[in-house]
Amino acid sequence: MLDEAVQALRGWQRDDLPFQLHPGDLGWYRRFGAEATDEAIRIWRGDGRIVAVGLLDGADLLRFTIAPDARADEELARRLAEDICTPERGVLPAGTVYVESPRGTRFQELMFERGWQSDEPWTPLRRDLGAPVPDPGVRVEAIGHDQADLHASVIRASFEKSTFTEERWRAMAAGSPYADARSLVAFDRGDAVAAVTVWSAGPGRPGLIEPMGVHHDHRGKGFGRAITVAAASALRELGSSSALVCTPSSNAGAVATYRAAGFDQLPEVHDQRRD
Repeated sequence: MLDEAVQALRGWQRDDLPFQLHPGDLGWYRRFGAEATDEAIRIWRGDGRIVAVGLLDGADLLRFTIAPDARADEELARRLAEDICTPERGVLPAGTVYVESPRGTRFQELMFERGWQSDEPWTPLRRDLGAPVPDPGVRVEAIGHDQADLHASVIRASFEKSTFTEERWRAMAAGSPYADARSLVAFDRGDAVAAVTVWSAGPGRPGLIEPMGVHHDHRGKGFGRAITVAAASALRELGSSSALVCTPSSNAGAVATYRAAGFDQLPEVHDQRRD
């Protein structure tokens, strides 16, 4: 299931399209293991091909995208809306739930017509990788299996409720999307101060940063900007056309960090919510 979904998502990534579900999102979810990842993936087919892919990212959030050439398809939009709005079909449960999907699709219009509402805003950001990326100004190392615990520990120290562990790093790295990914750690005088994982969707396509974190003991010193610059450089080496990231608009510090690392702020996006 994972490999099939990733292959479809890779082909749908383009710089001229709105921010959408990326192969790296599935790769990052793979930290929960192969079985859990397959259970979280939703695939819709039509005319002998995959036309939509979703990731149930927790019990109440479906992260979801549609093949670019099918986003105005009325019949498909109605089929998707019916599947997602009907708890008995096993896509989302009853009660308050959320859907993340690309803006500007017929599917989104139908969801609003069914009474769904816009939720809190998110800010996508993009950095073009056509030109070389400057040196980040700190020592940055690519992390392999022998240092999985180091990368995981920095991510845990960066997010209050993180459950990322060495075992989960290894599960993530065992997934097929990680063949086009890199994990990086930034150092200051021997201390690991920031970490990131980047995900390529293939040469000439946008790459994704997910996650990026700065150790809580080393914030306010520019290490977030530095590791983000290093992430952009790593994606360029992997052949990506651009680097993408998305963060809650309420997290002004994260938005400022990405902008300081050369990312352009794109129009806000919203999940849709059913109460």
